[in-house]
Formats: sequence, C-alpha cells, structure tokens
Amino acid sequence: MSQLFHSNLFKKTTLFLSTLLIPALALGENIEYATLDLTNSAIGFAALAIFLFSYLLVMTEEYTHLRKSKPVIIAAGIIWAMIGVVYSKHGMSEMAEHAVRHNLLEFAELMLFLLVAMTYINAMEERGVFSALRAWLIKKGFSFRGLFWLTGFLAFFISPIADNLTTALLMCAVILAVGGDNKRFVTISCINIVVGANAGGAFSPFGDITTLMVWQKEIIDFWGFFALFLPALVNFLVPATLMHFAIPNENPATNAKPVAMQRGARRIILLFLLTIVTAVSFHNFLGLPPVIGMLTGLGYLQFFGYFLKKTASKDIPAKTIKDKNGTIGDVVSFDVFSKIARAEWDTLLFFYGVVLSVGGLGFLGYLSMASDLMYNQLGATTANILVGILSSIIDNIPVMFAVLTMHPDMSTAQWLLVTLTAGVGGSLLSVGSAAGVALMGQARGKYTFFSHLKWTPAIALGYAASILVHMWLNF
Repeated sequence: MSQLFHSNLFKKTTLFLSTLLIPALALGENIEYATLDLTNSAIGFAALAIFLFSYLLVMTEEYTHLRKSKPVIIAAGIIWAMIGVVYSKHGMSEMAEHAVRHNLLEFAELMLFLLVAMTYINAMEERGVFSALRAWLIKKGFSFRGLFWLTGFLAFFISPIADNLTTALLMCAVILAVGGDNKRFVTISCINIVVGANAGGAFSPFGDITTLMVWQKEIIDFWGFFALFLPALVNFLVPATLMHFAIPNENPATNAKPVAMQRGARRIILLFLLTIVTAVSFHNFLGLPPVIGMLTGLGYLQFFGYFLKKTASKDIPAKTIKDKNGTIGDVVSFDVFSKIARAEWDTLLFFYGVVLSVGGLGFLGYLSMASDLMYNQLGATTANILVGILSSIIDNIPVMFAVLTMHPDMSTAQWLLVTLTAGVGGSLLSVGSAAGVALMGQARGKYTFFSHLKWTPAIALGYAASILVHMWLNF
C-alpha cells in the first residue's frame, strides 16, 4: 500500500513539474511568428499614447512624488491587454503569449542581476564598508572636487569589468556616504558617475548589455570593442570638465575619526568581486547568461552569512558599545534576506514596466518601423547617431535589439559607431540607462530627472565629441 502511494505521488509530482517546465522550455526554442502590423491601428496609437503619458509621469516624479514604477507598470498591463484582445480575435493568442513570456524572461534576467548587486551593496553598507571608506577619504583630505573626479574615473575604469550598473551603484554609495548633506555635490557627482559608467561600459564586450548583444551576434570580436576606448574617454571628460566648476570648492565638513568595519566586511568585498568574476566567466567560457553567475554569487553570500551566525561570539568586542538605553547593540546578526528586502524595489519594478511596455510597442511593429525608416532613408551614419539619441528616451536594449534584428549592411566602423552611441547616448537623460534609473532610486530627492536634464547640453557636447573622435580614428 505504501509502495503504491509513493508510486502515485511520484507520477503526480512528475506530471505537475512537467506542466510547469513545458512553457519554460518553450521559451528556449527559436520560434518565429508572423505578427500583425498594428502601427496604423487605433490599438497602436493608444499604446503609444499610454506609454508616453506614463513616461511623462516618470519625468515629473520630482514634483508629483509619484513613484516611477507605478505608471509604467499600469502602462505595461494595459498595452499587453490590448494586444491580447486583438490577437485573441484573430485566433493568434498563443503568439502574444509567447512574446510576453519572452519579455518576462528578459526582465527576470535583469531584475535578478540587479537584485544580487543591490544585496551585496546593502550587505557592505551594513558591515560599515562605506562608512569606513568615507572616513578614509576625509582623512586623506579629498575635497568635493577631488572626490568628483575620483569617483568619475573609478566609474569609467571599473564598469568595463563589473558592468556599468553595478559600478554606478557602488560609486553612488560612496558619494552619499561622503557628501550626503551637500545636495549640489551629490547631484552633479551622480550625473558624472552615470556618464562615466556608461562611457566605460561602451568599450568592453561585457561592460553593457548592448555590447554583450553585439558580441554574442559575433558582429565585432572581443578585442574590436577596445577601438572605442578613446572616443568613450572623450565622452566622459568633456562634460566632467564642464561640471567641475559647479562643484563646491571645499572639503566635507565632518570629523575624520576612523570607522571600524564589522567582522566579515573585507570578505564580503572579496565575495562580491568573486561574484562578478563568476558572472563574467559563466558568460565568456560557458555561454550561460551572466545572471546565473550572479545568483551563484548570492549563494556565496548566503553561506558566508551562515558562517557569521555560527561564529557570532567573535563579534563581541572587548569594549562594548551601548545605546541610549544602556543595552548592548546587536553587532552580531547578519541576515542575507534582510539585505534582499532592502533592495530598491521601486527601481526593479520600474524596469519591469519599461521592458514590458517597450516590448509591447516592439510587438506592435513600431521598433521595426523606426529602424527601417532610419537605415533605408537616412543612411547608416545619421541613423546610428539617432540610435543614441533614441536610446536616451526609450532604452538602449530594445533599440539595439531592433538594429540587430534589422541587421543593416554596415562596415565594422559603423557597427562600432552604433555600439558607442547606444552605450553613451543613454547618458543624455537620467531615464536613458539602467545606471541613471538605479541612481534616481538610490539618491532619491537629490539626483532626479530634471537635475540631470540641466546638464544635458554638456553631456550632448561630449556625445558629439566622442562621435567625431571615433570617425577620426576608426573610419
């Protein structure tokens, strides 16, 4: 009887898991569907209007105090609901389902990658890493202008290795720790970090998602991207030089007392670096998505958190620090799930809304229409420059995906140009890149859409200069 019970249980479990896995496995199939062209329909126009209105609300977050994730989540739902209605009427609902699952997969990879990065940053903050770094920088006597250039150059040179988003989050944490009370310094430094991180990510195969896409398509080989180093450097230096004079010429007004990091802080830093190496290795050597390596790295942190709990007695210092009630503060506890809970969920959900909304517009036919118009009528150089401007408004990932889908007949120099513009064009607006969106959440109230917009002319000057340098060197 027991054997029969276990046999039935095994069959039911297998059947249940199969029903869950079949849709997921279907995502891996390279299936192409003939979609409906709805660009001139009422549904298409309504979808465009809804998306633009939701983005208008995102841009006015500074004044409305409406979290940026709310309008785009609603917009994504309405756009795909309208698509679902039309495709159901034509008996093609499975095509819409396949498309939206593909978009969900793209979002899941991005969200989980971000979630791991944010968790590590929260863990390092809780262990006192950034407080100690802040104290060290003040002790070294760096002025606000010195910190502005230091974090900008670090963003530029770390992002080719760590990716522009993770780098921007790290540098912003340093800026907030050192000059959090000086709003002007934080605002301009965040802009500088976004520009530096996006520029640095443009000359590396795995510095940005768009460069990854081009590399995976084998359009440009691994070493070919480094021809963009000087154009990317110019893109960073031009606006940074102009912003330099707006930074307060003073030192942070705080004491320079050293801050001791809690036990395990340095090892968490090493684990974070190991996580980045794991993510890069999974992609470069195994052909797996980088997010798998990042999630593996989250496992490193979980096991290390378990070790900290089991050896908690070593955390009790010789001289205990008491709080205002006279009780010993909790210097022991380390719960990785509390760090996950403290992630910037508004930013993560904003990405959901953007990916699904833009994916819906692409499914309606607007991205292909725009790409066809640009490359067939305007020419490659003009089109590639416009790609960068377009990526600052929409997002560089779907724009680059549309270009790769069109696969226009271009030289390597032109493919390098569109890789450069798609990477650095997102710096023109705060919502144009993952780094900018993430920092709007991390430095809420100090770095906003309109504070970035004030410096868009300086960033545009760097954008134009980088294109001219690329054409001079590589055409």
